[in-house]
Amino acid sequence: MLIPYQSLDSETLHNLVESFLLREETDYGEAEVSLATKSQAMLKQIKKGEIVILYSELSESVTFIDKQQFNAQMQEK
Repeated sequence: MLIPYQSLDSETLHNLVESFLLREETDYGEAEVSLATKSQAMLKQIKKGEIVILYSELSESVTFIDKQQFNAQMQEK
């Protein structure tokens, strides 16, 4: 189920983004990028509509996915 970011409290959205980044992101770049910087960048992408928020009723979890990838998956169904 798609969750509009506007329906979430800003603190809740921020916490979901940080939790996702800590769980999913691996940084192998030359320079260390702070969690705060990654969070800000991801929040910008969410607000631009480039990333969507999905809630899985089956696993009762939230994840984030690129909107183009989401649209492609929906067309396959």
